Amino acid sequence: MTDAQGRLESRPFSYRVTKSGAVFISRDGRVVMELGGARAAALVRTLTAATTVEAEQLALARVTGHYKH
Repeated sequence: MTDAQGRLESRPFSYRVTKSGAVFISRDGRVVMELGGARAAALVRTLTAATTVEAEQLALARVTGHYKH
């Protein structure tokens, strides 16, 4: 499943996991969200289990709330 407008392909999210387990999610070179604790750990598990780039992008979009647009 991909987004209908193709925005995740043209403007993908990126992420960085720190040593402390925090996750920084970026889009267009800007950090749009920082997660820590249980939410960060759950996201890392989801991203690790993702089998496609599309699944990874959708997981990041859901966490940030940008999947509804």
